[in-house]
Formats: sequence, structure tokens, C-alpha cells
Amino acid sequence: MKIDRAVIVAAGRGTRFLPVTRSIPKEMLPLVNKPLIQYAVEEVVESGIGRVVIVTAPGKQSLAGYFSPSPELESFLKEKGKVELLGEVQRLGRLADIRYVIQEEPLGLGHAVLTACDAVGGEPFALLLPDDIIDSRVPVLGQMMDVFDRYQTNIMAVERISQEETGKYGIINPREVSHHLYQVLGLVEKPEPREAASRLGVVGRYILMPAVFDAIAATSPGTGGEVQLTDALGLLLAKQDIYALEFEGVRYDTGTPQGWLEAQLSFALKNPELGRALRQYMERLLQI
Repeated sequence: MKIDRAVIVAAGRGTRFLPVTRSIPKEMLPLVNKPLIQYAVEEVVESGIGRVVIVTAPGKQSLAGYFSPSPELESFLKEKGKVELLGEVQRLGRLADIRYVIQEEPLGLGHAVLTACDAVGGEPFALLLPDDIIDSRVPVLGQMMDVFDRYQTNIMAVERISQEETGKYGIINPREVSHHLYQVLGLVEKPEPREAASRLGVVGRYILMPAVFDAIAATSPGTGGEVQLTDALGLLLAKQDIYALEFEGVRYDTGTPQGWLEAQLSFALKNPELGRALRQYMERLLQI
């Protein structure tokens, strides 16, 4: 089996970024010169996947508009002789075969994934949460696809976190298979530190078999009436193997203001046009 489609969930309300997210989808917030959603789509494409389903929510029309052709803008850039910018704008419309489905109500990540069921069909698929921006030499999804090629089953990405942070993540009970690869024996959503089976927290990259949709449909809503993907994966684990890859790369949680700012600094300092001047500015600023 090969992975030829990916689901990107972009249906959250972005409450931690209010009031700006009253009118701008969180996924459209810029990271240097590109919105967060573009990093997710580019990771999919760089991993060899050409079909993308974006799960969005009412009022997020700008997400679809961003990846659509823009004849008026292209004509303007062409008239002004801005060839490089024109090429970048045209590239957005050709990045991938993108379609959109709408999660009408905010009923949790599991429910959002289930919304994409018909668009995905009965095939394994990749799942990405665009809040998690991961700076890596090899795309994390590409790293996971190498594991999928060997095991042909569900794969999730995990990161080693501090004991105090276990209450913020889904935590796996691991059995080590090889270096940085684990078989998942169990998983719990946001356990207390003293109850956590490990310090391996699940982050926003998955490769899932289509049976996950039945598992989600069988999952009862939890706190706030939301259907948790972690709970559904716990049900799926009774029928199918799940492996966890401790990926190579640095993750930024851009779903929080602090994580977004940390990503801004890190990516901007690496930018060939901005890095040197920004570093000099920061050195002056820190001396004040």
C-alpha cells in the first residue's frame, strides 16, 4: 500500500489568538513570509503526496482562496515586471490537488477527521495538524512514510517531553522496536505526570488506516462534547497495530502565542534575506 492523499485539519477557532482570529483563520497567520497552512501543504508535497483534503470550518473562506488562482494579482505582478513574485503566486495554485470539506460544528479532532471520510475513501492516508511546524532536514511525514513502507499499518509521530508536560499531550505506552521506533501498547490523553506510561507525547503527524473512521464513529464524546482522536486510536489499537516514530527535527507549537513567536525567530534567523540583520538587531535589543 502507498499513501497518495493527506488530510490537514484546519477547523479550529484559534481562541488563543483572539481577537485577531475573529477575522483571520489561525492557519493563515504568517510564519515569516508564508501562512502556517502552507508549511503543512508543502510538507505533504515534499513527502511525495499530491492529493490534499483540508478540513475547514464556516467562515474560513480565505483558506481556500489562498491556494486558488488569482488572475488579477498575477496580471498586476506581470505588468510590474515582478517575475519572481509572479512565479511564487502561480506556484501556489499548482502545489497539490486540494479539496475542502467543512466541519460544521466544533466537535473535536476526531470528528473533524471523520468529516473527511468520504473524501479520503477506503485508503490509508496521512493526517497533519498545521499548528505543529517541524523544522527538519527530511520532512517528518517522509520519515513516517519510510516506516509505513515497512509495517503497512498505523504510524504516529511522538516527541520526548518533560514529565511535567504529560498533561498537555496524548502519551503512549511504548515497546521499543528499534532506535526511535516503538510499538504502541496503549495511549492516554493528557495523563497526570505520575500516571504517564512514558514521556513520549503524540504530535500532529499521523499515517492512518481507513479503519480509523469506524473507530472514530464508535467513540463516545468526552469533555465538552468533543470526540477525541486519541480515544478512537485506543479503540483501533484493539484491532490493528500502531507504531510511533520519535522523529528527527525541532517542533514548534504555533497554536500558542509563545510557540508562534519562537518559530518566527527561529525561521527568520535562518532566512538568508532577514537572518543577519535580525541577529544584529536582537543583539542590540538584548543589550538595552
